[in-house]
Amino acid sequence: MSGNSRMASPQGFIEKHGLWTDAQQARAAEIKRRLDGGHIKLVRVAWADPHGASRAKTVTAGAFIGALTSGYNINVATTTLDSAGARTFASFTRGGGMGLTEMTGSPNLTIVPDPLTFRVLPWAEDIGWVLCDEYFNGGTPYHFSPRQLLKRQLKRLADRGMECRIGLEVEWYLLKPLEDLSDDHVGAPGVRGRALRTAPIEPGLSYHSETNFDLMQPALSIMADAYEKLGLPLRSIENEWGPGQVECTFAPKTALETADNMLLFRTATRQVARRLGLFATFMTRPAVKGCVSSGWHLHQSLVDVDGRNLFMPGANERHLSSLGKTWLGGLIEKAAPASLFSCPTVNGYRRYRPSSLAPDRACWSYDHRGVMLRVLGGPNDPATRIENRAGEPMANPYLFIASQIIAGLDGVDNKRDPGPSEEEPYTADRPKLPVTLGDALKLASGDALYRAEFGPVFMDYYTRFKGTELGRFETFLAERGIPAGNDTTEWEQNEYFDFF
Repeated sequence: MSGNSRMASPQGFIEKHGLWTDAQQARAAEIKRRLDGGHIKLVRVAWADPHGASRAKTVTAGAFIGALTSGYNINVATTTLDSAGARTFASFTRGGGMGLTEMTGSPNLTIVPDPLTFRVLPWAEDIGWVLCDEYFNGGTPYHFSPRQLLKRQLKRLADRGMECRIGLEVEWYLLKPLEDLSDDHVGAPGVRGRALRTAPIEPGLSYHSETNFDLMQPALSIMADAYEKLGLPLRSIENEWGPGQVECTFAPKTALETADNMLLFRTATRQVARRLGLFATFMTRPAVKGCVSSGWHLHQSLVDVDGRNLFMPGANERHLSSLGKTWLGGLIEKAAPASLFSCPTVNGYRRYRPSSLAPDRACWSYDHRGVMLRVLGGPNDPATRIENRAGEPMANPYLFIASQIIAGLDGVDNKRDPGPSEEEPYTADRPKLPVTLGDALKLASGDALYRAEFGPVFMDYYTRFKGTELGRFETFLAERGIPAGNDTTEWEQNEYFDFF
């Protein structure tokens, strides 16, 4: 699976295909001057896989300078492996097992760095980091690149003079390992090894306890410093309900910036935790004593070219503008099939429980934490927004955000009515959300809107991809005679606990 930087040519890959804006070109020139200083020895060229995990190769500074002209070669393999590294497609057959000539033989791709994402890693100060976009070697965007799919939806907004702003609230667990890595933790393709045994870093179940939080403060202060140096727009860190459960909130940025930041936040958190002798997991409902499910609340709004919030209601409107209401209507209309993108793991559906802090049906209300879609703000409030509370922390940020734009624009175009607000959301006569990954797969695979906007090639790929993961889980249950239930299984703990 190894690859080398493409040989320089009079006209490099990036210039030949017109892949950078003036801002990216200017930033690339700055990076080259910085690398000439010699302090940065290596650069991680990273890309998002279909799970939303950061994959990377580490190249020398000299090779990276070449990549800023001609890109860098990688293999397609990271987009053909499921969450346990199982090969999902017959790559070495004609069409790569997908019926696509261009996927025959597990070919190379060219990844193109986005200079605007370049950072130096605070915990490894001689190593740079940059996100890349994947292209076929002929210059065509790669079918299965989550970042490319989001950019396609953002162009639809830009063509209408609109931009999407996204803010984040993400919950996760900070724990202490009780053992070192051993052979028990090593699996095989399609079979993950045993998950690490851990203990909480604080006792939990005392919401926002300052003294419990202080037990985590030394580690979290180091993490906050790393987030700041990475340019992540952290607003707060707080202890949540579960033992060792943490919530981080981030200021709103453009949709692409936010998706990039979420990718970097997860991998940075896990790397810093490991270097501190700790363990961070973004698994929704890990098998730890006293566990409270973790969620990812996605705050969304639209602005015009002048930065004016298009969801902010006018003088004769309440809660949302007419545009905002139809966007909300679209989110409700497509809530069920969109679950595949907001909650893409078997374990994520453990969170949807009645009368919890997670929704179980598609409804909305103003400033109500029991609904799926919580409207915040109002007249003269430039922070007016819609908070989608259905997401899990393991969701792919590019696909989650893109799914919201697709549904929202469909609502705008079809003037969808969100219906009345609900004050008792767990008994409301509203469509239920899927309760399993299997249900979500069926709904998404047959949804005409998502097939049209993500494209049938991607939807066929992604549903098969996630179906392989689900199939392994169902095989586990059948082989052990375990009925489907609400408790996190050994398979889920092994599969997701040490992921990302």
